[in-house]
Amino acid sequence: MAPDLQEIAEQAADLLRAPATLEDRDFHLVAYAAHGDTIDPVRMDSILHRRASEAVRARFERYGIARATGPVRIPADTSLGQLGRLCLPVRWNNVTYGYLWLLDDQERITGAQAAGAMPLCERAGLLMARQARERDDLGWKVADLLSAHPDARTRAADDLAEAASPEPPFTVAVLRTPSPEPLNPWQLPHSVLTTVWQRDHVLVIPGSTPTATTLGRARRLLEERNASVQTGVHAPCPTLEDVHEGWLRARVAARTAAPGETRDWASLGVLRLLRTAGDDALAQSTQTPGTARLLENADLSETARTFLDLAGSVQQTAKALNIHRQTLYHRLSRIEDLTNLTLANGQDRLTLHLALTLAPHLA
Repeated sequence: MAPDLQEIAEQAADLLRAPATLEDRDFHLVAYAAHGDTIDPVRMDSILHRRASEAVRARFERYGIARATGPVRIPADTSLGQLGRLCLPVRWNNVTYGYLWLLDDQERITGAQAAGAMPLCERAGLLMARQARERDDLGWKVADLLSAHPDARTRAADDLAEAASPEPPFTVAVLRTPSPEPLNPWQLPHSVLTTVWQRDHVLVIPGSTPTATTLGRARRLLEERNASVQTGVHAPCPTLEDVHEGWLRARVAARTAAPGETRDWASLGVLRLLRTAGDDALAQSTQTPGTARLLENADLSETARTFLDLAGSVQQTAKALNIHRQTLYHRLSRIEDLTNLTLANGQDRLTLHLALTLAPHLA
């Protein structure tokens, strides 16, 4: 929360003698100030969750607040326990950057008083526009860090070191959703560098910023939009110039993560091979006609993968699959016939295990 924006919320609450809430145009909480003990579920929800719900956003936007240039009154909705409120658009250069909300169920704020508060909204609009521009500029520089061109990466690292002075070492995180979803960088620590690259959200987290807390907040912001998130992480990156390789590794980790899961590059094991070559090359290198035939049979593929993951233990495999040992022996025999591989041979086991491990992650 920027101190100047918090000060503006407090000044508005004092001037208009009403509880004030400042939100950005995506209805994320920026600042708030109390005046008395008046509150309703909408204000409570915004303060507790740092963001208004989609239902509240849709209801308020029906009153034309996104295009309004002056105060807009939102009537009470007794069925929801929502009090009446006054919305003062926060604008700069004819662009709406947010909203200043005043709880005013009794309509005590006059038109003249609301007009008197508009200079505060203009000041907030200027500050929010400046922050947005700074974030955008940094986002483009972070994108250049991920460029395939070494010269662009070097220039971006120098520019970021001068503009933001981030503290190494860095953690790089990739957050992947089924469809592109906005991630509001204002809801993350100011030290975190963010961009969207190849449809993924990329975070560069300095060493002085708590990684787990930052990642948890970023994931929640995306999940609030009903998006499932696959998260990949790589650390440490000693310098900004190492972020490019860190991103490539974090992207592999995200690719292998299940929806809702976070995977670290350090834990990937043989899946790190996904970083070394394209899918076609890896498939040609690790698949055989026999393993391709096996992959067409889901039950036998699962049996082989479980058997190899459990180091060839018949007892543990039968228990894990909830089948009789004799059934397992029959399946293992069919697997050998299909693949032309011998499960008692270490090299054949390695060939089969590698093919089965990589196959789910190859296009």
